[in-house]
Amino acid sequence: MHLIWALIIGAIIGAIAGALTSKGQAMGWVANIVAGLVGSWVGESLLGHWGPSLAGMALIPSIIGAVIVVVIVSWVMSAMNKKNSF
Repeated sequence: MHLIWALIIGAIIGAIAGALTSKGQAMGWVANIVAGLVGSWVGESLLGHWGPSLAGMALIPSIIGAVIVVVIVSWVMSAMNKKNSF
């Protein structure tokens, strides 16, 4: 049951990060889950485990980490698209 909650909260965190970076329309629900889960790990690794938490994920560091992940992935994808267009 914990895995289901982690996936749901990861999707919500990823959707919030996509909305904050205006990349949410380009990302699907699977990418939102991945961004949320990876972002949670990144955020908690960099900023620690503080603030409110759900499903074992600290929300504020997780959202910040997910924003970092979304920005980096979108930058890499746009760089790859520019490279392939020449």
